[in-house]
Amino acid sequence: MTATTGTTLNQADVEAFVGRVLGDTSGTLTTFLAAVGDRLGLFKDLAVLGPVTAPELAERSGVNERYAREWLAAMAAAGYLDYDPATTRFTLPPEHAPALAEEAGPYFFGGPHQMIIGLASRLDEVVRVFREGGGLSQSGYGAHWWDGMERFTNGWFENLLLPVWIPAMPEVERRLERGATLADVGCGRGRALVRLATAFPNSSFVGYDVFEPSVARARILAESAGVADRVRFEVADGAGGLPEQYDIITTFDVVHDAVDPRGLLRSIRRALRPGGIYVCLDIHCSERLEENLGPLGALFLGFSVMYCMTTSLAGGGEGLGTVGFHEPKVRELCGEAGFSAVRAVPIDNPFHNLYEIRP
Repeated sequence: MTATTGTTLNQADVEAFVGRVLGDTSGTLTTFLAAVGDRLGLFKDLAVLGPVTAPELAERSGVNERYAREWLAAMAAAGYLDYDPATTRFTLPPEHAPALAEEAGPYFFGGPHQMIIGLASRLDEVVRVFREGGGLSQSGYGAHWWDGMERFTNGWFENLLLPVWIPAMPEVERRLERGATLADVGCGRGRALVRLATAFPNSSFVGYDVFEPSVARARILAESAGVADRVRFEVADGAGGLPEQYDIITTFDVVHDAVDPRGLLRSIRRALRPGGIYVCLDIHCSERLEENLGPLGALFLGFSVMYCMTTSLAGGGEGLGTVGFHEPKVRELCGEAGFSAVRAVPIDNPFHNLYEIRP
């Protein structure tokens, strides 16, 4: 019986949960060390050049041997690397390489790991807004967050946008092939639009984002990819209205973050030409909390507290949060905005839902 609650505890359950917390805490430090290995290229070295001793890794990668030895030991303890005591060599199993070493691949976690490092720097401020209310503005998030997000989302655009998502919407694909005008609202650093522009040379594209540093990077990307003649990027808050009309408008993981999601959807509806199509990608989640329980839901809700919800609240917004734009909410808000039809596009994706929405 505990002194504080007067409740008799099941000791086995106590110990089992302590083990769970131990695993989660260990996993947090493993994520930090995985981010170190990612930044220094250690996983990529192991993937390409094979098993190493600590001195060999230090020499190959140009890092300090003592740190290499401790890092290798930690990664082996976490099960990220295999260790052979007979040879003192460490190996990255080939099955682990997609998550740890294959940049822009469909399973790569280097971006999320870097994002988490970026979030850690804002912990004290999150504690403050827990007490005071309000939120944290986008401008306070550093390079690790933004660079990590670009690397994370680039995996989607490299592996899913053209091979899976666009073909799942045949009318969208036909229009882009013939020649259409497409606006991406909340375009970030422009990866999606540059991929689309490369694949559909008959169409023209414009990206809008409220965060000026992302727009500046997007312009550089378009220039380097040779598509700046058909892709432009502008600083604008989509909820305040879009300056032109378009055949297709897209948002990729944007609405749940928005300060004013209702205003954003109304702006998108007004900016669509008659017969236009709004393509909305957002988080795969349920309106029922019990259906979001588990590791993926915990990841989504953690990102929500640390970024998605709080940046919306910082602007006095609705604060939908990462799991707040589930399918019933999509249908509700799109109906309010004046859309007549919402089609949930059939894709098998644990992270996202895809919607084809018509005026």
